[in-house]
Amino acid sequence: MAKVPSAAISRLVTYLRILEDLEARGVNRTSSEQLSEEAQVTAFQVRKDLSYFGSYGTRGVGYTVPVLRRELQQILGLNRRWGLCIVGMGRLGQALADYPGFDEHFDLRGFFDIDPAKHGLSFRGVAVEALEHLPRAVAERRIEVGLIAVPADSAQSVADRMIDSGLRGILNFAPVVLEVPKEVAVENVDFLAGLSRLSFFILNPRLREEMIG
Repeated sequence: MAKVPSAAISRLVTYLRILEDLEARGVNRTSSEQLSEEAQVTAFQVRKDLSYFGSYGTRGVGYTVPVLRRELQQILGLNRRWGLCIVGMGRLGQALADYPGFDEHFDLRGFFDIDPAKHGLSFRGVAVEALEHLPRAVAERRIEVGLIAVPADSAQSVADRMIDSGLRGILNFAPVVLEVPKEVAVENVDFLAGLSRLSFFILNPRLREEMIG
């Protein structure tokens, strides 16, 4: 497989959401033009992104929506359920625990915090535990991905404990760059960075149009 740009993976997620919506509306066929219009990219970009993973669709006919949806789910690893945990059960961690979007492909199987006052609080029927219980929980509950919802100055030590416990992926909400082994996947969710990009593009609308088109 050719090297796949990170941005292409993000666009695949967008294409999948569009396909799921089309299928829910009873639409059976689509095209790169329709996908590009809804994803706000070019049709060439859609075809290029899909070509990293194989040959999909028929020239002049387009794509069968349920088939392409299943293919993208398999590519993204969303044809199975993943075990998740959250470390840091303050306001952000609790908001993440209550987010309903996890239900389809992800199971929240553990909540951890260093604050004894939070131990025993229940979310989704699962009690918050001491961080020391993480290694056992990972092994017993088949947890594979950890969400970091702690302050920046604690994030690296939490990441280290996650890695030592055997987690293979980390979704990091702390505004800090983590140092991890190359075999561990990390995705950063930085709200301030997103707001900074928004302010830039509001001030420079032509640049945003050039990037889209």
